[in-house]
Amino acid sequence: MRVLVYGAGVLGSYLAHVLVRGGNDVTMLARGRRVDELQNDGLVIRHYFQLRTTVDKVNVITELQPEDIFDLIFVVMKYPDFQAVLPALAANHSRHVVITGNNASPGEMLRYLQDNSPVEKKVAFAFQLNGGWRESGRMISVRGPKVQMAIGGLGEELSWKSVINQAFVKTKYKLTYYKDMDEWLKSHMIMVLPLNFLAPASNGNLRQAARNKKLLNQAIDALDEGHQVLETLGITITPASQSQLVRDKRKMFYIGLRIILATPFGRTLLSDKAVSADEMSALHHAFNELKQRANIPTPNWDKLQKYAPYLQD
Repeated sequence: MRVLVYGAGVLGSYLAHVLVRGGNDVTMLARGRRVDELQNDGLVIRHYFQLRTTVDKVNVITELQPEDIFDLIFVVMKYPDFQAVLPALAANHSRHVVITGNNASPGEMLRYLQDNSPVEKKVAFAFQLNGGWRESGRMISVRGPKVQMAIGGLGEELSWKSVINQAFVKTKYKLTYYKDMDEWLKSHMIMVLPLNFLAPASNGNLRQAARNKKLLNQAIDALDEGHQVLETLGITITPASQSQLVRDKRKMFYIGLRIILATPFGRTLLSDKAVSADEMSALHHAFNELKQRANIPTPNWDKLQKYAPYLQD
């Protein structure tokens, strides 16, 4: 299949690697210095836990023209960056698009693409569950043996699921389909935000945070408050295990959180350097709008958010 990965950061790079190894004809849309890296050195990824480095050859473009037709387009970027690429996506004549990443407004994006495209657009929303960081000339990928992508439509089953599945037939990659990715993405936002308050609340010392019982319990209480906001608005926590972990298996969650914060892996994923301040700020403002609509108190969330430098004027 002819596949475009629109975005060449940590997550987009790993997705492109998987798709190349699966036998697809992969093009990456990149900007700035990343273009030179990909054209001169190829797609270089250091797989952190696997202790190996891979190099893949990909096609590289810097702009998406209307006549550039792909069987499938994955847009992989930070939530605040999606808005700027929607006009080019809408103008393009490709029919199948997967918008991948944190997203507090998938419904608005879907409507924009469908209302402004010259062809019928089939749009899915997704989130790829891995992490990492950039180094000069390469990406560091932090992942388990099989990376998972949560993917689906907005309140309805994807009629074109077979197109997505075809791209991953020959890969070691797990696709988990959800009927309503708006619920999944909002639930994920609730999980992400309080945990990302832990680094600034402990001055960047997550090993110290792991020993702070009051702080960890406050974060868990904040998570539950976030869940209550969604439930008040009629939004189902997805997957259901997320709310069960906070309410029914709290002790296990507390212990797991301590372990994560005490390990290099966890400290990498939750450190203040790993967090995109503009993305966290955008997600937080989206949560605030939900909270105002729900009109319920969130005392622990409110206390924790005061630590976040990206929320201060």
